[in-house]
Amino acid sequence: MNSAAYHYRKLDVQTLVGSASPHRLIGMLFDGACSRLAQASGYAMRLDHAGRGRSLGEAIAIVEGLQASLDMEQGGELAGNLDALYNYMLRRLFEANRDNDVAAIREISDLLHTLQDAWNAIDPAVSATAFGAAE
Repeated sequence: MNSAAYHYRKLDVQTLVGSASPHRLIGMLFDGACSRLAQASGYAMRLDHAGRGRSLGEAIAIVEGLQASLDMEQGGELAGNLDALYNYMLRRLFEANRDNDVAAIREISDLLHTLQDAWNAIDPAVSATAFGAAE
């Protein structure tokens, strides 16, 4: 039963990703990173090192994906600032994993939620123009 549920969820996510606009895909990355950090925080509080490491590893991969999506040429100063912020987040997440630091996990979660709120406030039609695609 768990295997069937897993495959159904995986198919559902693949369908969402396949049909999502670039704006929505970035939103999904923020959702995923915040979710993994919430899981990692719970694991850290329970001293479940394997769970914490797995969740932080997934969050790190998502932040790296967000960072890789930056267009440094068109993004100018904003892209540079986001790049530096993502570098800071990655460093803190590695430290959080090493030190079982729940406060560091929450700090990065708060930063990601702030970015997510700002991203969600952008009109998808505006981001479609920036990505060169129609919503």
